[in-house]
Amino acid sequence: MDLSKHQSFTLIIDEFQEFFNINSSIYSDMQHIWDINKHLSHINLILCGSIYSLMHKIFENSKEPLFGRAASRIQLLPFSIDALKNILNDYYPKHTNEDLLAMHALSDRVAKYVELFMQEKALSFEAMIKEIFLENSLFLDEGKNILIDEFGKDYGSYFSILTLIASSKTSRSEIESTLRMQVGSFLDRLENNFSLISKVRPILANPLSRNVRYRIPDNFLNFWFRFIYKYRSAIEMRNFKYVKDIIKRDYTAYSGTILERYFTKKIANECNLSVIGSYWEVRNKNEIDIVAINEYEKRVLFAEIKRQKKNIDIALLKSKASRLVQKLTGYKINFQSFSMEDM
Repeated sequence: MDLSKHQSFTLIIDEFQEFFNINSSIYSDMQHIWDINKHLSHINLILCGSIYSLMHKIFENSKEPLFGRAASRIQLLPFSIDALKNILNDYYPKHTNEDLLAMHALSDRVAKYVELFMQEKALSFEAMIKEIFLENSLFLDEGKNILIDEFGKDYGSYFSILTLIASSKTSRSEIESTLRMQVGSFLDRLENNFSLISKVRPILANPLSRNVRYRIPDNFLNFWFRFIYKYRSAIEMRNFKYVKDIIKRDYTAYSGTILERYFTKKIANECNLSVIGSYWEVRNKNEIDIVAINEYEKRVLFAEIKRQKKNIDIALLKSKASRLVQKLTGYKINFQSFSMEDM
C-alpha cells in the first residue's frame, strides 16, 4: 500500500480463501491497512478464489472484516450458447445438433472442459464419453475435487442429496423417504450457501407455495452426480464399460431434460422477457416445459420440447395450458414446439 502511493500497479492474490486455513487474522490486518491507506494509494487489488462459499463469506458476510470493501465482483460465467456454437464450428464444421447438445450437457459451456474436449478432438457424443472415461481422466474426480473443500466432513450427505436430485428425485419428500433423514438444512445450505441447487416452483405460483422441485443448474455437475458418483463402485473397479453402457441406455431420456434447459437459455437470451420458467400442477399434472412471459407487452409463449418434432402435440399443449391461460387474460398467446432440428 505504501508503494502504491508513488506507483500505480495491479496486485493479484489467487486462492484468497486459503488464508482461512493459514491465519485468518490476516483479513483483519488487511481491513485496517486498506482503510487507512486506500485514499492515497493507486493499487488495483484483485482477489481470486475457487471455493464459492468461503469467498462469499469473506466479502458478503456482515460479520467479516472485509465486508463492504470490494468495489466490484466478477463471477466467471460459462460461454454463451452462441459462443459454444462458434467454437464447435471452428473445430468441427460438420458437427450435428446431437454433438452440440452433448457438448452443452457434458461441459456446461465451462471454458476448462470445452478446451479439454477441443484439445483431445473429442467432438462427438461418443468421443466425449470416451474421453471422460479414460483411465486418468480429469473428469472422473472433478466433482469431488471441486466440492469436497466446500462441504468438509459432511460431504457424504451432500453428495447423496445431489445424486438423488440428479437422478430425478427432485422433491424434498422423495429425498427424505430415500435417505430416511431430514434434509431441510442441507437443502438450504446447498441453495443459499453453496449455490449448487435452485428451488423451482411452477411459473406464477405463490412464492410461498410448497409445490417445489430442486434441480442442479450446472449441467456438468448434474451429469457427474447422475452417472459418475452414483456408479462410483464400478468406476473404482475401473469397470468403465458398465457405466458407459448405462449412459448409452439412459442418455436419450436424460438429454431430453438438457434440451429443455438449452431452449430455456436460448429463448431467455433471444426474447425480451420478464420471466421464464416451467409449469406443472399438483401431482405433476399438466406439465409444460417452457412458459415465457413479457408482462409489459402482454404476451406469453407456451413451448413443448421434444428431441423429435413428430412427438409434439400442440393440441395437448393447449389443453395443459388452459388453467394458466385463464390467469393471463388480455395476453397474446403463442404456442410453439422446439426439437433437435431447431437448435
